[in-house]
Amino acid sequence: MDFETTLRVLTELAGAIWVTLALAAATLPLGFVLAALATWARASRHRVARMIAVAYVTAFRSTPLLVQIFVLYYGLSQFAWLRESPAWIVLKDPFACAVVAMSLCTGAYTAEVMRGGLAAVPKGAVEAARALGLSPLKVLFLVTVPIAVRRALPAYSNEIVVTLKATSLASTITVMELTGVAKDLMSQTFAVIEVFCMVAAIYLAINTILIMLLRALELRLTPLHERPKPQRTARVARPNAAL
Repeated sequence: MDFETTLRVLTELAGAIWVTLALAAATLPLGFVLAALATWARASRHRVARMIAVAYVTAFRSTPLLVQIFVLYYGLSQFAWLRESPAWIVLKDPFACAVVAMSLCTGAYTAEVMRGGLAAVPKGAVEAARALGLSPLKVLFLVTVPIAVRRALPAYSNEIVVTLKATSLASTITVMELTGVAKDLMSQTFAVIEVFCMVAAIYLAINTILIMLLRALELRLTPLHERPKPQRTARVARPNAAL
């Protein structure tokens, strides 16, 4: 590619970065809320709530995200009653539909992460808090949640990165994020390798920064006695030179 074409490609890709970040920024909070509700339902005493939560998590973890996007965007539009309902305001928009599909998917995976974090909370810590006379609410927010967050953060960090990369699937329903713009530029310039190498470099840069930030947060939340200690190398004394 010549300089002008390269500059135009970089300019359009730079504009698409914000669409990719907006997709991830809208998806992750919604997915987190869905995961919290599913985790609460699975821990509920009500059998129906547990069954609904298990069915939701199993269904969305067992099917590809691309299929879920297609079902929501193309499949649901076949029903006339849905097109006349208020839900169609969201489902007819590609961006909103992609956010809904990805939120449902990441919510199912995050629910498993939360369940694993809660299961990793030592029972002795909870029993000790109860023995001190703390109320169930204080035990939850002062003992259970902080420990569960620390245990679940590494797995949830991976889910955040996976969700950011999964935004590329939104291009299949005409959302012009990074991958969608790249496919459009590829058809215009026929520079397949150059364009997609630029896109790969952008994804790599974004995810590297994100991983570093999440790693710093993970280290910040880790107690001092659990942090990895820097290894010290043994110093070997130099023998005195023979006189």
